[in-house]
Amino acid sequence: LPLLLLLLLLLSLLLLQTLLPLRVCGLMHLEKLYVCGNSLRTLPDSLSQLPGLRILALDFNKLEDVPMAVCQLTNLTRLYLGSNRLMTLPPELRNLQSLRCLWVESNYFHRFPRVLYDLPHLKSLQIGDNRLKTLPPDLWRMEALRGLWLYGNRFDTFPKVLLRMENLEILDLDRNKISEFPSLKRLHALRLFSYDHNPVKDPPNVGEEALIVGEGAAEFLEEREAKKERRRKAAEKESEEVQPEPEVCKDK
Repeated sequence: LPLLLLLLLLLSLLLLQTLLPLRVCGLMHLEKLYVCGNSLRTLPDSLSQLPGLRILALDFNKLEDVPMAVCQLTNLTRLYLGSNRLMTLPPELRNLQSLRCLWVESNYFHRFPRVLYDLPHLKSLQIGDNRLKTLPPDLWRMEALRGLWLYGNRFDTFPKVLLRMENLEILDLDRNKISEFPSLKRLHALRLFSYDHNPVKDPPNVGEEALIVGEGAAEFLEEREAKKERRRKAAEKESEEVQPEPEVCKDK
């Protein structure tokens, strides 16, 4: 296929050392670019000349800062920056107004990057294996967020602001130091909550539709299903008891 017609360019694990080939930046119709698992420390400014780029994967490199060229790719919907050396995100990242999925796991974030508040369509945020101890109290402003991965950080208490994020469907707090969880029943949209490898004695209370993963979760889910079955049978029995007897027609 001619280079200009390629929609998928796979450059992962090719030992690019510290430079991305400049010819990549001439592929004007490129939509997906994967350059994972190399030793990239920066990217050429000409990368910003790829207006059609939708997915950019830069995992497992040596980036200490997000290159400014990335912040000019305004049509990006997915950006993967995991396993680099990032400590912050630049304010220019707010230019990515189409971004829906961001992975920044396995970096060096001590503070939650508040620039993410300015990404109104961000639905999935993977920020596990960092160094977060707290979350900002106004995190609830990220109303579009549906999945939040916080595993492998340094939380020793459950961040209360999460109780205000009623649109969350997936919440992962594995491998922290939380010894007690509040009831999560107010999170009506929650479908999966993972709390494994925390020093907690009992599983948290969650809504009827939510699955949980962690110590005691299997027993909790079995008991919940048993209760549902008992309620179902009780309802059926009650319905049978109140059902009226069929009328008998009498001849005139």
